[in-house]
Amino acid sequence: MDRPTTTTTTVVASQTYDGGESPALRRLRLLSLHLYQPSLTRAASSGRGEHGLIPCGSGGGRARRVEASGPELKAYMEGPHREVQMRVFDFFSSRPDLQTPVEISTADHRELCMRQLVALVREAGVRPFRYVLEDPSVYFAITEAAGGIDISLGIKLGVQYSLWGGSVMNLGTKKHKDKYFNAIDNLDYPGCFAMTELHHGSNVQGLQTTATFDPLTDEFVINTPNDGAIKWWIGNAAVHGKFATVFARLILPLQGNGGESADMGVHAFIVPIRDLKSHSVLPGIEIHDCGHKVGLNGVDNGALRFRSVRIPRDNLLNRFADVACDGKYTSSLPTVNKRFAATLGELVGGRVGLAYSSVGVLKIAVTIAVRYSLLRQQFGPPKQPEVSILDYQSQQHKLMPMLASTYAFHFATRYLVDKYSEMKKAHDDDVVSDVHSLSAGLKAYVTSYTAKSISTCREACGGHGYAAVNRFGILRNDHDIFQTFEGDNTVLLQQVAADLLKQYKEKFEGGTLAVTWNYLRDSMASYLSQPNPVTARWEGEDHLRNPTFQLDAFRYRTSRLLQSVATRLHKHSRTLGGFGAWNRCLNHLLTLAESHIESVILAKFIEAVQSCPDKKTREVLKLVCDLYALDRIWNDIGTYRNVDYVAPNKAKAIHKLAEYLSFQVRGVARELVDAFDLPDIVTRAPIGMPSEAYSQYTQYIGF
Repeated sequence: MDRPTTTTTTVVASQTYDGGESPALRRLRLLSLHLYQPSLTRAASSGRGEHGLIPCGSGGGRARRVEASGPELKAYMEGPHREVQMRVFDFFSSRPDLQTPVEISTADHRELCMRQLVALVREAGVRPFRYVLEDPSVYFAITEAAGGIDISLGIKLGVQYSLWGGSVMNLGTKKHKDKYFNAIDNLDYPGCFAMTELHHGSNVQGLQTTATFDPLTDEFVINTPNDGAIKWWIGNAAVHGKFATVFARLILPLQGNGGESADMGVHAFIVPIRDLKSHSVLPGIEIHDCGHKVGLNGVDNGALRFRSVRIPRDNLLNRFADVACDGKYTSSLPTVNKRFAATLGELVGGRVGLAYSSVGVLKIAVTIAVRYSLLRQQFGPPKQPEVSILDYQSQQHKLMPMLASTYAFHFATRYLVDKYSEMKKAHDDDVVSDVHSLSAGLKAYVTSYTAKSISTCREACGGHGYAAVNRFGILRNDHDIFQTFEGDNTVLLQQVAADLLKQYKEKFEGGTLAVTWNYLRDSMASYLSQPNPVTARWEGEDHLRNPTFQLDAFRYRTSRLLQSVATRLHKHSRTLGGFGAWNRCLNHLLTLAESHIESVILAKFIEAVQSCPDKKTREVLKLVCDLYALDRIWNDIGTYRNVDYVAPNKAKAIHKLAEYLSFQVRGVARELVDAFDLPDIVTRAPIGMPSEAYSQYTQYIGF
């Protein structure tokens, strides 16, 4: 029988997503596809690629080398707000006095970081604050650029405008915007975001700081009841902050049952902490320096204690709840939990920004490592020139899947920013729910991956990677906390898993699914049917590089994990209760959340490939996308083997093809990192320069 064209194969495969197809029909169709499956490439067939690997493409001949067109690739990767980023880069390039040296004390770094922020806003005229409200995508682009100059600068900017300023604008009402917007915008009111306490971080509902209303003076009294309630790790507090948004339990006297005080849950309050003119600490407030940290020492983290600090009633950020002068409490939301969820929901932008900025850090590290690996030569065949270390399969294995992941994260976080911008404009409940879980998942997944990858990049650059001037140590230390603040990654992944289980339950109760989880509509029926013994053995490259196969594999894994953990939770809850069952299944739940996020990332990468208008660029992106997908499948091949989704011969083919794709990506690695378009002031590492790296390196140490 004649083999069908690729177009025909794609059309048939796309029917997998027909929501009306029964599991039985789906299996019959997949069986019929076996008749059309391209012939399998065997070891004995003619012509292997270099390294003894099967070349991509049909037949056994040598694959055509994929070529990249640098300008087109760079143009497609370029964000819509590159102009404002270049304003940031050009400004700091013209100001050597504002560039962060490799060696700097904590005190000097803090003062430099504040000078950098003030100069960016007042001299360069880059005003991020209005974009927090009007166009978050511009704000995130500015934050990424600032972080490229110094991650401490990016974080300090985020504390001022996203956390302190964003809390006032998003949780307050018109009176707060009128009073505070301009002064926050121009840095006359530098501020803090005082949520985390010594004993409570992720569990915000467990905060102990109190704000008790005094109807006699029409004030709230802010108090730290014990040492465990001291506000801790508060950015901008140790040196520069003049105000703080303080999250505290609202206590209303005589409004509880029986006439006792009523705890209305956590609310947000504006609390002045230093005098606007003298900058001295205000009465009743105690501030201490959290000291030298592993990284981000340009940010002045401090600890705050409040001793009966009185603030006007108007300082309650009252978008979701208010207190009248007689102490009467009103809210548009009926319960403590709903008010709490609405309050935290307005702060989700911090997670979006961290996921987006983390990709920026990963781009820097990968660029330095790839450029050095292309430059550095080591060993080679006898009596022949040494070869680039990126020609070694081991180096390709370290860096090429990482480069592919960087591209995947680029498109996924761009999608997240677009969804967040949509959420801020439309206030659609489905979009809000989607962004909350997606931002939690991507923040956790991307920041964890980046943290591990920076160390891998350092190792890939050998001894030269250990030099501070080559940036890996600074990047690693400054980025490491991304895994903790704005939500600890383990806690955030649990939120994703909980939402998946909620969607799973609602599906079987006839509810609708949020946008990101649409694929679960089919997966519970079709993906969880017995794996097809025929397709489980397909190993042809056309099949393995088919995005339908790749997405099916990712989504099958997520669906299987979701079904199995739901069953386990139900079983254990009978004897252990809800909390005990959750804890017993916790590792399973974290794996489920990561699997789902990987599915979303791959789906967005495939969409980006298919949307690319330039043929040559599309081919390069398809190559990189295939490497991302097959590398992830291979990394979890045990899961697929355990349920017979992948037969042994197919697993071996996936491994070989992933290695060969790494070899092919190596051929366009220079163009791929150049497409990130990172100026020298961002990469800065002598070994990461596009040319004359050794020359700059030797000059740096005095030759």
